[in-house]
Amino acid sequence: MRLLHSIITISLLFFTSSVQSVALTINDKDSICAAAKLVADGAWNYYEGFKYGGVVGMFAPPNYWWNAGEAFGGLIDYYTFCDPTNDTLKQWLYDAMYHQAGENYNYIPSNQSMTEGNDDQGVWGMAIMQAVERNFTNPEAHSWISMTQAVFNTMNARWDTGNCGGGLRWQIFTWNSGYDYKNSISNGCLFHLAARLAKYTGNSSIYIETAEKVWQWMDDVGFLTEEDNGNSRIYDGAKVENNCSTVTDLRWSYTYGVFMSGCAYLYNFTGDTIWQTRALELVEASLSYFFANKIMQETTCQPYNLCNNDQRSFRSLFSRCLGLTMLLMPETRDQILPYLEASAAAAAQSCSGGDDGVTCGENWSAAGWDGVYGLGEQTSSLEVIMSLIVEDPISIKTGGSNQTNFAAGTDTEDNVNKNELNITGKDRAGAGILTAIVLAIILGGSIWMIF
Repeated sequence: MRLLHSIITISLLFFTSSVQSVALTINDKDSICAAAKLVADGAWNYYEGFKYGGVVGMFAPPNYWWNAGEAFGGLIDYYTFCDPTNDTLKQWLYDAMYHQAGENYNYIPSNQSMTEGNDDQGVWGMAIMQAVERNFTNPEAHSWISMTQAVFNTMNARWDTGNCGGGLRWQIFTWNSGYDYKNSISNGCLFHLAARLAKYTGNSSIYIETAEKVWQWMDDVGFLTEEDNGNSRIYDGAKVENNCSTVTDLRWSYTYGVFMSGCAYLYNFTGDTIWQTRALELVEASLSYFFANKIMQETTCQPYNLCNNDQRSFRSLFSRCLGLTMLLMPETRDQILPYLEASAAAAAQSCSGGDDGVTCGENWSAAGWDGVYGLGEQTSSLEVIMSLIVEDPISIKTGGSNQTNFAAGTDTEDNVNKNELNITGKDRAGAGILTAIVLAIILGGSIWMIF
């Protein structure tokens, strides 16, 4: 009966969408929520959890597990600020996020071992932290905050001092291509979660220490650099061979976003002006590189039509992080808001394609829909629109749940690589060939998370 109800509900969403197009008045919350509803409904079109035999919490290929975490973080905000009385939507979100928690409730589900990296787990951790900071209904057995703490603890325990002086590898499991690569987004997720957990819990010990550790390592290894004009650059990463000395100098919006907003959380919590300075530098760098005429773009690949499915979704996290930064550091509002307003308006007008008439496109600067579609286009448009109305994240001090567990995740083997393989010379040679192919693709402009 519940499945039938879901099918009927989805059918009604399709029907109502088919006769509408997305209109947006950027300073009117009702208009913003109406536009966000159409865009959010479009994201559910890709959801597998409604299908017979489909997996709850997953979206249709070519979307990977991490894309689902990315999507649910934005949908939590939509529910909280636009549709909080919609019990059906609430149940969909609850079921999806809890179902993907994994056997040890740390977002390392065993059935994702062929694709999950540290960045994937980190993005899910950010989604669950959205649930924490929006006071979303807690599961009875495992609170959202305790599961976020489990994500943080298992990631932090993988800090690898044996190569490149520290840092997280891209991959968790040895058999996945990219295990010999350390990337900024994985380390950025750890930094970001540390900052948010520090502010939420009010505990400045392990979380602040970890954030400082990650930032210092990023600077030492050359993934984070400062230009002559004072702006910061965050590069993609490097192979562990030669001590991470050959850096892949590609830049991605979501990486800037997680570090920028992490700095904003730390400044908001500690009052330490070093974090304010770092946040402001990243805001300036982000606005100067990832926008054209104030309209957001994935500059490294989008102008050349080279973005893959994952890269086309990066602006969803970037938009969310810009919105959080603006809230946590009000002094950035006048600087950031005009870019978000212009981008939200451009994204909304792009959502005019497909059979439903509200499918969103990739190039928001184009007049109308550009013919590109997918979950990434929907979630990026949703989050940039929602960034105009989201409110301050709560903490324990301001009424959030105190169902914390600072030791969550430390009593399982997921805090180390429990899947070390007995690598033979032949295996190592094969892995080297695969990695060479992956990095060749990266350097050619079609990057990350393709496995």
